[in-house]
Amino acid sequence: MDDRSTTFHELYAKYADDVYRFAHWLSGNPEDARDISSETFVRAWTAPNEPRMDTVKAYLFTIARNLHRKQWRRASRHEPLEEGMPDPATSPDEVAANRDEFQRTMAAVHALPEIDRTLLLLRAEEELSYADIAAVTGLSVAAAKVRVFRARAKLAALLKPETGEKS
Repeated sequence: MDDRSTTFHELYAKYADDVYRFAHWLSGNPEDARDISSETFVRAWTAPNEPRMDTVKAYLFTIARNLHRKQWRRASRHEPLEEGMPDPATSPDEVAANRDEFQRTMAAVHALPEIDRTLLLLRAEEELSYADIAAVTGLSVAAAKVRVFRARAKLAALLKPETGEKS
């Protein structure tokens, strides 16, 4: 087994779940997320230059985001995220409440512009630094911080009427 092959397998083992999860959050569809994840690693593997090792995760997320954007432009529609089987330890009432809350939250996330959704997911779900977020999105670090803050505010505003809170 050559050195590049070993490196690729290590890269895949380390980041495949993260790339899939990120793609799933972006697309809202498990099949699309699998396609995006697979294509991300194909493109990383066939790239003429190897990524810098300190930003591999950001590099892979950049590829995944670009693939999602390309796919979204073609399809121009999103399918709602289907919830899997409920936790058997949870009561049916809790499951129903959690499902409703999850669906409202996902609807609010998907109502955000793509850049806001991407920024929130990179920061909250993937726990990337603002420098890595800037690298993925092409923003400056300062702009990434401001845009993440504003995206959180937009999401909170979208969710506030749904929770029944009064302003």
